[in-house]
Amino acid sequence: MTANAALFYASDGYRPAEKGINGRRVAGQSFLKGFLRHAAVDEFVILSKSTTEAQEVADLAQTLRPTIPLRAVGLVRPGRMAPLTQMYYPAANFASEAWRRADNGSAAWTISGITHTTSTMPIMQGMLDLRMAPVMDWDALICTSRTVRASISTQMDLIDEHIKARFKCDPPPRPLLPVIPLGIHCDDFARDETARSTLRTRLGCGPEDVVFSTIARLTPHEKFDPLPIYIAMQAATKALKPGQKLHVVFCGVFRHPYAKEVFTKGATDLMPDVGFLLLDGAKPEDRLATLSGADVSLFVIDNIQETFGLAPLEGMAAGLPLLVSDWDGLKDTVSPDVGLRVKTRTLGPRHTANESLRLQGGIDDYSQYCAAVSAMTEVDMTDLKAAIVALATNPDLRARLGASALTRVRQHYDWAAVIPQYQALWAEQETIRAAGLDRSQRVPGHQMPVAPAPTLLFGSYPSETAEPARDRYVACDLTDRVPLAQVLALRNYAALNRLFAGVDQINAVLNHITASPKPATVDTIASATRLNPMYVDRVLMWLLKYDFIRRAQ
Repeated sequence: MTANAALFYASDGYRPAEKGINGRRVAGQSFLKGFLRHAAVDEFVILSKSTTEAQEVADLAQTLRPTIPLRAVGLVRPGRMAPLTQMYYPAANFASEAWRRADNGSAAWTISGITHTTSTMPIMQGMLDLRMAPVMDWDALICTSRTVRASISTQMDLIDEHIKARFKCDPPPRPLLPVIPLGIHCDDFARDETARSTLRTRLGCGPEDVVFSTIARLTPHEKFDPLPIYIAMQAATKALKPGQKLHVVFCGVFRHPYAKEVFTKGATDLMPDVGFLLLDGAKPEDRLATLSGADVSLFVIDNIQETFGLAPLEGMAAGLPLLVSDWDGLKDTVSPDVGLRVKTRTLGPRHTANESLRLQGGIDDYSQYCAAVSAMTEVDMTDLKAAIVALATNPDLRARLGASALTRVRQHYDWAAVIPQYQALWAEQETIRAAGLDRSQRVPGHQMPVAPAPTLLFGSYPSETAEPARDRYVACDLTDRVPLAQVLALRNYAALNRLFAGVDQINAVLNHITASPKPATVDTIASATRLNPMYVDRVLMWLLKYDFIRRAQ
């Protein structure tokens, strides 16, 4: 059990088709399928807000691994994941879950989160929240690359220096920062020869033409600037043999017309001698055609929004050589035997402090922030041109790199290889947690600093605090009164999908009080209805509010 974790599940993090395609959701969906297929566990445990969301996972599990039972646990009582003592949270800022755990004690279970984009203001603020939350050294923030770990460590260093200076004390324990890559299902990206032939016919490719393809979100300010690529491609045409042509295929989704104009008009004006085609990244057949018809997988990223890069792994799984920028997670995934990395440069921190201040102050939005940093990020044009020429003019090099890419991605980045790393981490966390039980700290749920019980936080608002257990209750005269069910329907709590108590439980309490020959108490009601006394308190307050009952004199 120590190498299993309850998966925190919310549709927004796992269903790109319904919620919108982005790297976080694509990676989340891929991880979930990978876990269900490859995890060595006795049961799957899902933490979710609703039975509808839990059923989404149950249906998928039934398809992928029907022999393993699945157990759903509501997020209100995460401790019911027991006997499991690990929780996997699909985002970087798991401070909310550390606080949710606090009522049970900080050693009740471990938590592991994961990085995706780390350059947004909410995530950077989230790292501060994480350092202030009751996070322990048996918790973990999975970093998808060494560069992301370096980035997270840099911010945590700055936060810890602030803690020391402001509070004159040592900072709290840090979570583990293990490096575990994202994964893919390699077989999903195998090259299809029919799709390859169709795309190359559409492009009008000659037998020696070379197609460079990119699958990515097509935004010049939050993913990559295409114009330097166009300039380098046009320059590289001068080194080609007569009759040979380069083609660029971009497969993705545009968020707005501005981005599409940058990509399309830039291609027309800056690389007139290079073939160009846009395909729809929301269509699986276009994604397959992009990978199958290409000779080189191109991923020249210059943007801090990117942290890992799934697309190069997909290209590797299609047996393609890589041409990428020397940037973020690509430093890990694209080794010299599978592709060429182009040198990148940025200005030093003092040059970009203005960008941080503008983002933090709300003067610039996230797109403006990323665009400004991208504008000050150089992809070495000499390197880029040389790499394009080398790959375009050397089919043996492409074949050698592509074969190595397929081997590497299967060995290191297929979920069959990655999921065991997650399970090894969870086992390590459990060992640390078990050794540190004496350091567990508990914060009662009603005293949680970030969200105290509302009637504690707003205790000065009412005239007095009710003490239901102190009083006795009798039914009001309900003759000619609108029935309870009708009042509840009129109030329509169901419209918010949140009832303060169940209708059956409200009826049970009222029926008991109405039928009781003497004034009822919380204890007698709880005994008769088999409801928790605190639950009875809630129902009593509502019945008093709507004049169904009154306090006995």
